[in-house]
Amino acid sequence: MGKLAVYKYLSFMVLVITILTTVFIIMGLFGGHSNPATGTALALTVYALPILIIFDFILLLFWLLRRKWHWATIPAVTLLCCIPYIGTLYQLGWFRGSNDSKSGINIATYNVAMFGREINGFKAEDILSMMKSHQVDVLCMQEYMENSGDKVNSANYLNYFTAKATGRGDMMIFSRYPITDSLTIDFGNTNNSGMWADIDVNGKMIRVFNVHLETTGINRTLSRVGKQQANGEIVEKSSVLRLIYGRYTQGMVIRAQQAELVAAEIKKSPHPVIVCGDFNDVPYSYVYRTMKGDLVDGFKECGKGFMYTMREGMKRVRIDYIFHSEALEGVNYYKHDATYSDHLPVFMRIAM
Repeated sequence: MGKLAVYKYLSFMVLVITILTTVFIIMGLFGGHSNPATGTALALTVYALPILIIFDFILLLFWLLRRKWHWATIPAVTLLCCIPYIGTLYQLGWFRGSNDSKSGINIATYNVAMFGREINGFKAEDILSMMKSHQVDVLCMQEYMENSGDKVNSANYLNYFTAKATGRGDMMIFSRYPITDSLTIDFGNTNNSGMWADIDVNGKMIRVFNVHLETTGINRTLSRVGKQQANGEIVEKSSVLRLIYGRYTQGMVIRAQQAELVAAEIKKSPHPVIVCGDFNDVPYSYVYRTMKGDLVDGFKECGKGFMYTMREGMKRVRIDYIFHSEALEGVNYYKHDATYSDHLPVFMRIAM
């Protein structure tokens, strides 16, 4: 086989890979429309989107370097289709004016991981000091723990916030404005749940949702495998992968059901809503689309830079969110690099 034949063969193979990459990216972009309970494979393609988009960019460079302009249009057009998705992860934020002079509230959401199950209350106090420094008016906390040793954390928090609403177990909303009503959204036989609180902001009523959806279960599976290996048991990699896949897909289905339940509550709200929480799912997933509905993704509206809310190694993904009704207006959206939890706190200023 001559050099020309080899070159044509390799070009053909790269073309096939280019087309397949485009197909999988399009599947990923529409994967969020597929309920994991009925279309698991399509729903899973959403999670591969970042890798697929990077690979598509490499393929674009390949065709440009080869001066194959007609083939370069395939990855180029594919990348253009990905712009809305990329916007959920990265925002330039160049041409946005400041509305800081408008009246509004500062809201934060934070999965505090039980304050590390501390017994001295120092971490809970540090988090409160952080909220004060960011002038937070409404704070939604997941994996909240009321008692740190002999200290009652809410008693300390209520020295700054003036009202609180308690959900099921580890869910809490603190507010510097009066809370007139609240409700727990029970997800059934699980540690996760949701809640909402009606808050009177200088005569304007808003309903704030605080949500903690089903976890992925990967850490729990790996911990279980680690204990088995520590006890001298032989665990095959294939069985570990099956366990992870089974637990993750099961979690996807449960999260989808929980998201549908919360979305129904959001639609019933008589007031403009703000939805905060740890969704345990990525942008463009079925959970993301279901929770967002007709709401505005605060980061896409007024965020800047690369947004992720998990701070550990390869897990730097965005799973904590703040959405709001179109009747409200986002001014600023950002995360803070705190080290109190495996999550990062997310802050947003909303004009009213």
